[in-house]
Amino acid sequence: MTIGADFSVKNVDIDDKQITLRIWDFAGEERFRVLLPSFAKGADGGIFMFDITRYSSINDINDWLSIFEYFGSKSENRIPIIMVGGKSDLEEKRSVDSDVALRLSEKLNLHGYFECSSKTGYNVEEIFEFIAKKILKNTS
Repeated sequence: MTIGADFSVKNVDIDDKQITLRIWDFAGEERFRVLLPSFAKGADGGIFMFDITRYSSINDINDWLSIFEYFGSKSENRIPIIMVGGKSDLEEKRSVDSDVALRLSEKLNLHGYFECSSKTGYNVEEIFEFIAKKILKNTS
């Protein structure tokens, strides 16, 4: 669980080039939301992550996207943002259907929808490779 903000670096190999992602991980709690705008400026990409076992965790996506001025920017100027449902290893506790999340990501014109498990590692590397490719395409 993230309290406030956490910073990490992730190296990803894309087309025989090593790409370094600098990742700011922000807690989803309301009290930490004031931190995000100052860090969001200059971001090249974003990942909105929610918990598939807690429906309430998907409810604030519009508020989070508005911090990146996502809705006010022209389509060609938007940074790539993807939506990720975490805890896919807890399928039996799922409260957010994959189809619902996928439709929401499409409705919001996000750049993709994934599910992953940090516990098992399922899809984690693929998500970082995908967002890195999207960032490279958007910045070149």
